[in-house]
Amino acid sequence: MLPAMPKQRTAPDTGADGIDASAAPAGPPDGPLSRSVILHAALSIIDRDGIDALSMRRLSDEVRRDPTVLYRHVPSKAALLDGVVEIVLGQLRVDTADADWAAQLRTVAHEFRRLALAHPNVVALLVTRPLATPLGQRLPGMLRPLEDVLALLTGAGFSGADALHIYRVLFGYLHGHLLTELQEVIERPEETDDVLRLGLHRLPVTQFPQVRALASALASFDGAAELDRGLDLLLFGLTATLTPPDRRHGPDAAT
Repeated sequence: MLPAMPKQRTAPDTGADGIDASAAPAGPPDGPLSRSVILHAALSIIDRDGIDALSMRRLSDEVRRDPTVLYRHVPSKAALLDGVVEIVLGQLRVDTADADWAAQLRTVAHEFRRLALAHPNVVALLVTRPLATPLGQRLPGMLRPLEDVLALLTGAGFSGADALHIYRVLFGYLHGHLLTELQEVIERPEETDDVLRLGLHRLPVTQFPQVRALASALASFDGAAELDRGLDLLLFGLTATLTPPDRRHGPDAAT
């Protein structure tokens, strides 16, 4: 096994105004206004009240400025939402020098979940906003996880195409897992009967017998454990179907 390599931390991304996208606001709402202050105020609104509560008028009240002033820093609602995604993803770090690529992807997956649970109202934006903008027009912080995961995997010996495939499979799984974990599954939390807790008593018994039979498993969803179980299957499948990095450049590579 290769010796552990020193940890490499990705330099923080900066937006168009040169501000660290993952940093805390530069000052209080009544202080100097900046893109960072505006984006963190928008994130606070979404965290408290959801995406639908965010508007330029509501944001102007939050930072105590006229709405026209906000447009000097954030030109549109779409740019505002992209900026919120950027400051959340800006907290996701990938150790591109980790010799154990699979362990590093597992760490990234759990960190992504931690960020999602810290900002559950932002998860829908994390899934949809990158897809709403052409790749080359996305904010730097939105592209950083892709770049760093590709660097990790190509550094481990995977081809660029295989590295991209692994990235897509990993984040496709993460997005689906988090949307499932964060959905409202409990109807009556005070109930001890799992069928009643989940509202499954409303379903015809003869039409959904398998769902009703799994009521206890559905009611006891453990997000972290489910994530690891899925990662076990995903990483095992990837290592079984893709050319292992330690063989790609070996003596038999050309045979």
